[in-house]
Formats: sequence, C-alpha cells, structure tokens
Amino acid sequence: MGEVKLIASTESLFCVRIEWALKLKGVEYKYIEEDLRSKSKTVILEYIDETWKENPLLPQDPYQRALARCWAKFVDEKCVFGAWGACIAKGEEKEKAVESALESLAFLEKQIQGKKFFGGEQIGLLDLVAGWIPHWLNVMEEVGGMKLLDAEQFPSLHEWAQNFIHTSLVKECLPPREKLVNYFNASVSYMHSLAANK
Repeated sequence: MGEVKLIASTESLFCVRIEWALKLKGVEYKYIEEDLRSKSKTVILEYIDETWKENPLLPQDPYQRALARCWAKFVDEKCVFGAWGACIAKGEEKEKAVESALESLAFLEKQIQGKKFFGGEQIGLLDLVAGWIPHWLNVMEEVGGMKLLDAEQFPSLHEWAQNFIHTSLVKECLPPREKLVNYFNASVSYMHSLAANK
C-alpha cells in the first residue's frame, strides 16, 4: 500500500479518533493539517479496521459488531451534539440542554460498567468514537460553565475516561488544551453572535 496521508484538523474530535486508530494499527502516516469541519465520519474507522487487520476495532461476532456501530452512532448523534448544545446554550435552554446531555451520558455509563474499555480489555471502535469525552468534554464544560462528567454520577464512565486518556497512543495525539479552549471560546462566541442576529 502507498503512503498513508491523514488530512486532519488539530481541534477536531473526529480527526483524532482516526489518528488513534492508525497508531493502534501500527500504520505510519503523514499528518497534514487542514480545516475539515463536518467532513470526518466513523466510516473511516471501519475502513481502517478492514484494511489493517492487526488490533481489530470491531468484534468478530456480527451481532456485537452491529451493537458497536449503533453505539458509535449514538455517541456521535446524541452525546457529541448534546454536549455541544449544552456548551452553547444560555439560560433556560441551557438547563434543558444539560439535562439532555446527562441523559445521553447515563446510557454510556450503563454500557461501560464492569469493563476497562467499551470493547472489553482492548480499545475498540466505540472507545475511539467516545474518545473525545476525557479531553474535549472537559474543555466544553469549562467554556460552557457546566459540569457533565461527574465522577460520582458516572463512576464507570469516569474510570473509562481515565483509562483511555492515559493510554500512550491516545496521549500522543491529544491537542494542547489551551488550543482547544481558544477554539471552543471562539466557536461559542460565533454561535452566540449568529443567534443574536436572528
């Protein structure tokens, strides 16, 4: 196979999961920084899993594979957008958005109970998709003035987050926190200015 190029954006929680998967698979790649808002999908992770067989991201059992895909979609559609919605909301809408985000995290809490990673003892697809939680969610909480991932409310998810973020291949790819804070502050300000101009 020819040279692998990862065209990505440092701030993107979608791009870093691709970088983690390539590192997990032991694939050498050239990193190319580019603004890719709304262009990365979970399907790239499945392509990587099918192309490089070592360290499978999905279970062998078809039913378990389907479950992992369903939960990955849930994380992208409910958890990511729920946390982002809570981050940018104001006033009464913020309370509703935070409650909705907490409900989504409660579903993940049930899925991770009794396991080191969502895939069991090894990092899998769902871990990569949910991998934004330990680093990006913390920044969203700070910027949005809220708390979502409470260790007492979600002890299993909190423990998973610590296991995941302290994995060496994950740490290698994390963007600087300050850069994320600046990015999210600018994004929230932009969203608020759009709402004010309606």
